[in-house]
Amino acid sequence: MDWKKIGLFAGGILMGSYGVRILSSRDAKCAYTHTTAAVLRMKDTVMKDVTTIRENVEDIAAAAKDINEERQKEYEEQMIEDAKAILAGVSEEAAEAGA
Repeated sequence: MDWKKIGLFAGGILMGSYGVRILSSRDAKCAYTHTTAAVLRMKDTVMKDVTTIRENVEDIAAAAKDINEERQKEYEEQMIEDAKAILAGVSEEAAEAGA
């Protein structure tokens, strides 16, 4: 017989039995309760931070959209001005050629 293996097995059973008793004791339950309460408080704080960040991101996205719309409007106005300048140049050339 291998007494070392039997001893380890018996020790494991003994530690398992005491481990269950320790983990189910009143002190352990109190510790679990306090830990759970701390985690719930932390969760509330994290959720408040997430909400704040989400609101900030929405504000930033709206401002970026406004900037892009303004740039597009300016680009379109510039294209119209460029087209008018080209047409005016063509009209002048046509007038000079006809005169």
